[in-house]
Amino acid sequence: MSLSIPSVPYLVTLGETMALLTAEHPGPLAHVSTMGLGIGGSESNVAIGVQRLGGNAVWCGRVGADSLGQLVTREIRAEGVTVRITEDPAAPTGLMLKERRTLSTQKVSYYRAGSAGSRISPSDLDLLLIAGASILHVSGITPALSESAAATVREAMDLARENGVTVSFDLNYRANLWAADAAGHSYRALIPLADVVFAGDDEAALAVGKAESPAELAERMAALGPAQAIIKLGSEGAVAFIDGELFHQSAMPIQPVDTVGAGDAFVAGYLTELMAGSAPAQRLELAAKTGAFACLAYGDWEGLPRRAELGLLQQNESVTR
Repeated sequence: MSLSIPSVPYLVTLGETMALLTAEHPGPLAHVSTMGLGIGGSESNVAIGVQRLGGNAVWCGRVGADSLGQLVTREIRAEGVTVRITEDPAAPTGLMLKERRTLSTQKVSYYRAGSAGSRISPSDLDLLLIAGASILHVSGITPALSESAAATVREAMDLARENGVTVSFDLNYRANLWAADAAGHSYRALIPLADVVFAGDDEAALAVGKAESPAELAERMAALGPAQAIIKLGSEGAVAFIDGELFHQSAMPIQPVDTVGAGDAFVAGYLTELMAGSAPAQRLELAAKTGAFACLAYGDWEGLPRRAELGLLQQNESVTR
């Protein structure tokens, strides 16, 4: 069923969001007695990030007809994101487990084979919703889930291009979902359909081969078609090749507590400013700030900032009164 279309500029994204169980204390998961329950998913992380920064976002996905599906839907909707859900009574909502093996390392395990989210299909797409968007954002996680999920991403990108919608693609490689060769083959097919492409340096190398520098990786990705190619370098900042010009962005100096979700936060900041018509330097600066904020709190998306909070990164006073 097609619901009403937002009347303001908006980003639309699609993918799987899962329930997330996180160990509350470091140590082997076998000996953890308490875990926190939440949600996590790359595309919904981006949607929440855009919404918190004052933009407008729509997240589309499938969940099971179960309590975890209700949790996913409620949490994303509570962040102000418009939610377009297909409820699948024949499959469960996917699940992640996050183990804090030491104070500084984490391990994430996925239970998503045959999940509702992996069964997303082109029939779930809303043509009018995609055609009316300012940006369509997809990630390389979804094509790895199933043949129908891969077909859904491809059709969504095609629909967006046909309607003049800016297409954003984050490679977001997950080694436990598919082999590097298969991922690289998929990336090379999808990158030419994107206007904006994001990748870590190792991810970019899967698509365009190893290079002597991140700048070369960005230029090679741009040569495949996107006008904007951004290499995310974590604590080293980012390098971008945008409309034929090279940009360097430094990372914000912080003491991270949890880096999971930082890449999604970076993407959210960049796309929010892109949707607002800001210059490349402003896009990259906000991306660096939102990526830094995501590292300052535990969780995939909980630490994403609102605009009024961005100045806290440079604040000298530890207490605000």
